[in-house]
Amino acid sequence: MNSFAGKITVLCFVASYAVTFALELWRLKRPGPAARFVALGFAAAGLFAHATYLIMKSQALPLGTPTGSLLLIALILAVFYFFEAIHHFRIAWAIFVLPIVLILIALAVITEDATAMPRADSGWKYFWGVAHGTLLILAAVGVSVGFIASVMYLVQLGRLRAKVAPNQGLTLFNLERLELMNRRAILWSFPFLTAGLLAGFALQVYDGFLLQDWLNPRIAAVVGLWVVFAILLYLRYRVHVRGRALAIWTMIAFAIFLIALVSPPHVFAPGAQP
Repeated sequence: MNSFAGKITVLCFVASYAVTFALELWRLKRPGPAARFVALGFAAAGLFAHATYLIMKSQALPLGTPTGSLLLIALILAVFYFFEAIHHFRIAWAIFVLPIVLILIALAVITEDATAMPRADSGWKYFWGVAHGTLLILAAVGVSVGFIASVMYLVQLGRLRAKVAPNQGLTLFNLERLELMNRRAILWSFPFLTAGLLAGFALQVYDGFLLQDWLNPRIAAVVGLWVVFAILLYLRYRVHVRGRALAIWTMIAFAIFLIALVSPPHVFAPGAQP
């Protein structure tokens, strides 16, 4: 089993996801359940290869590295696609989710050379370092789901303005459902993002390096992401802005999130990184 798992590479699950995406595109032209079932089969194979690869590489790719975090978020989003495609069989999830998954994997491959880093100290500092990284990854998943909902919202809005018949082309949720999906993603992400920032701040205070490395692109991007989310919540619940404006702000948040993910890991103290 170990010898088989050792032969799994990034290309294995990338190819599976790419074939799944191609089959879903084919299904748009030739509607029918056969292509969807075959696509789900390739997606399941991709999920197995993806998860196995991360398990086998867990020591070499900690979650605090750009490659490790990007691959884990890509896996979570692939799982999200798989189960949503089963639960909402007619919705064109793959068209919107799998490109994000493939982009995250591509960014993981590009940043792989920058992932080497020493392991943090054990004990209290290590625990909070892991908590800091885990909370930010959970927030990143919410940002990604919000971005997917925003893109679907704008596409559906364009279809309605163009007066496209509901039974033609993509099958999507209505605007109210997509706006609700976006809002839930924001409400999911903001507490995790805030807690992750507080955990990182606590580690800086603990080590006596409160102002060290705060100009690091990753730190600046995460703080910027928090500001954008605060604006999103203000627009939604204080000014009661809805629809297209919120979708655009969510897409801006996703762009900042990508900058944070591909940035090099930052130092909390000499010899310790998250």
